[in-house]
Amino acid sequence: MKRNAMRWLCLPLAFAALSTGQPAAAAAPVTTKVVDTEVSRLAAGAGGVVGIAAWRLDGKGPRVLLNADAAFPMASTFKVPLAGKIFDMVDKGQLRLDAMLDVPQSMMSPSEVIADRFIHPGVSLSVHNLLELMLTQSDNTATDVLMKAAGGPEAVTAWVRAQGVGAIRVDRDTNRLLRDFFRLGEGPLEAAFETAAKADPSLLAKGALPDAAFDADAKDTASPAAMATLLTRMFAGKALSAENTKAFIAIMERCRTGEARLPGQMPPGTTVAHKTGTIGGTVNDVGMVSLPDGTGIVIAAYVKASAAPVADRERAIAEIARTVRDYFLFAN
Repeated sequence: MKRNAMRWLCLPLAFAALSTGQPAAAAAPVTTKVVDTEVSRLAAGAGGVVGIAAWRLDGKGPRVLLNADAAFPMASTFKVPLAGKIFDMVDKGQLRLDAMLDVPQSMMSPSEVIADRFIHPGVSLSVHNLLELMLTQSDNTATDVLMKAAGGPEAVTAWVRAQGVGAIRVDRDTNRLLRDFFRLGEGPLEAAFETAAKADPSLLAKGALPDAAFDADAKDTASPAAMATLLTRMFAGKALSAENTKAFIAIMERCRTGEARLPGQMPPGTTVAHKTGTIGGTVNDVGMVSLPDGTGIVIAAYVKASAAPVADRERAIAEIARTVRDYFLFAN
């Protein structure tokens, strides 16, 4: 504990010294080298492959990058571009936040809220409530209902391309993604999983283990740099109207998942607007971390192909996020 505490004390002081002890032009490469070295060291604790892209929301200063252009499985972080597409449809008058959408039993996917608690037919929820459940609790049923309303994965990818972002592709809803990952048959998803688990009792444990074929699949992937670019546009109000930008950020700030990831080692009072993703050897968290002066740091953190315990992957993300936050606070 003492060694860890000393590391957190020394890093900000090092960043501050480097940023004030030399002319600005000479200091930038040195401070970047310091943070890059530390991020790489911390990334080793996650196992597998770690990808990081981080920079100030206002675009000032350098960027912290590690495997930033490599493709990583998005897992549930694909719900960020899906939310963008839905909010864009609201901006264009194609959908209303108060519009009620049917949630049929046939679209139920394992999820913390809808499938778990609304077990009888006759469920309808507003677009706004579905967005809330999708982004704050990663509800898979809410996601698939919104995916259908958005026009499918191709429409979401097209919206991403319209934002000038290329290295993000959305290919499946959560129902199909889970079927493909666990190699399940057709029929209701939960029943298909139970049938497969009876034939292979190790199936449940597979949900936290890397899968080489899945990790190599180009479908539903993003590079950290591409996701951070999309988030920058969404948080900065360049992708959506001012009203819906505010609504999007407010929901992201209420995220209930991944408390041990981007927010895990932040100082008390730090606002973190984020979205997590988890499947197999993948643990992700993407979003924006506030600084005391009111500015924000956009961070996309991805881990893939890791057999380390999920807690270790999460700790690496938390340590990297705090390091990046302190770097931008003290060195810039």
